[in-house]
Amino acid sequence: MRQVTTDKITDLVEKLCIEANCVLTDDIFNCLKICRTTEKSPLGKNILNTLVENAQIAKDEIAPICQDTGMTVVFITIGQDVHITGGSIEDAINEGVRRGYEKGYLRKSVVSDPLNRINTKDNTPAVIHYDIVPGDKLHIIVAPKGFGSENMSGLKMLKPSQGLQGIKDFVIQTISDAGANPCPPIIVGVGIGGTMEKSAYLSKKALLRPVGEKNPDPALAALEEELLQSINQLGIGPAGFGGTTTALSVNILTYATHIAGLPVSVNIGCHATRHAEGDL
Repeated sequence: MRQVTTDKITDLVEKLCIEANCVLTDDIFNCLKICRTTEKSPLGKNILNTLVENAQIAKDEIAPICQDTGMTVVFITIGQDVHITGGSIEDAINEGVRRGYEKGYLRKSVVSDPLNRINTKDNTPAVIHYDIVPGDKLHIIVAPKGFGSENMSGLKMLKPSQGLQGIKDFVIQTISDAGANPCPPIIVGVGIGGTMEKSAYLSKKALLRPVGEKNPDPALAALEEELLQSINQLGIGPAGFGGTTTALSVNILTYATHIAGLPVSVNIGCHATRHAEGDL
């Protein structure tokens, strides 16, 4: 049994909060640079240039890529042979968020209750997803989620008879309705199957797959490419000013589901779909 202390978890989460908010991952940064050469709209090219420049300045100066530093979403994968010592793992994660947002001068955007709307002033609590797996490793991903994109996401309980075409129609309609609001070019996470909440979880987790990395399932890879082309034909373009680069990637995750259901969720990530990860 391997022991991991909560203070190490706090330290890592603190570091990842700052890194995720200030350093755009290479896959997205490089894709934005490539899209500058393929974008048909002159204004779209200009906007993509600005996004690349902004991301470079943020990295160089350790400053937030975007003023909306999001609600902190944490994906934590724990080996079943890991023993957490020193207190509550949830408290340790939230303390890391608290320190990271203070130390990094990151905007605090979390309210303690959806009705009374009182700001917690430290960006806690985080939304935490736990995954227990074999082994003795502990892996943490911090993925701050801004709500310009989050608010444009959607979920639909399709009938099985609506099938593949129903999925395509829902994804495209969700992106069309979102328009400029999620700060395109976007990354589109799609979760299919499970139950209502499982599909939503899958759609958010799908955003973490590196841009340019193909789905291991050939049928899903083909569907992702078809949806990406259809989305980019909507003409929304960078920042919503028109163009051929509305999305950088469509990432799909699926799960088993009930014979009577076909849950589908779409979670949209903005041009700065931020995340950072580390191991303990």
